[in-house]
Amino acid sequence: MNIILLGPPGAGKGTQARRLVEERGMVQLSTGDMLRDARTSGTEMGQKVAAIMDAGQLVTDEIVIGLIDEKIRNGNAAGFIFDGFPRTLGQADALNELLSRNGAQLEAVIEIAVDDQALVNRITGRYTCGNCGEVYHDTTKPTKVDGVCDACGSTDLKRRADDNEDSLKTRLMEYYKKTSPLIGYYYARGDLKSVDGLQDPEKVAADIAKALA
Repeated sequence: MNIILLGPPGAGKGTQARRLVEERGMVQLSTGDMLRDARTSGTEMGQKVAAIMDAGQLVTDEIVIGLIDEKIRNGNAAGFIFDGFPRTLGQADALNELLSRNGAQLEAVIEIAVDDQALVNRITGRYTCGNCGEVYHDTTKPTKVDGVCDACGSTDLKRRADDNEDSLKTRLMEYYKKTSPLIGYYYARGDLKSVDGLQDPEKVAADIAKALA
């Protein structure tokens, strides 16, 4: 099963992707993670990625598609979760071609729908364990022991520099301009399923499972 998780920054895509990885054995294809892995891999593609990123340039769609193509060709019986890709209609078309070329298809596109003001409250209060990636929040999910990760015991807890109200509004505007048209695109294709992302994460996970049934 190959799926896309859609939603603005802070909607909970990363949290739900981790659950699907743990519970179903799916592989999360996060653009950011793939680029970071590629630049340290030593492969020809990795050297190309490193050169572009070190020059402060944006990695092209062609390169991102190439990285995803490598992952899909290596295969995973449980399927892939596309997180952070596609971001544009052009990337969506390219992903369709890539999947078809590899004899695969997209089973569902899950939109995690959230309210903008709720997003601001959620993101400005969140922080992450730098060791295991567990996500916390000042009010809704603080650590049991102040400054210590519940999951792994690390004290390497950090906030993203852009997790503030002004940066979030800029990121939301970018999302609405470029990525939100994908909602209409996948609705027209009959692939789109929407869940309420403002619910408790357990309920969101249950709704996603129902959408994938």
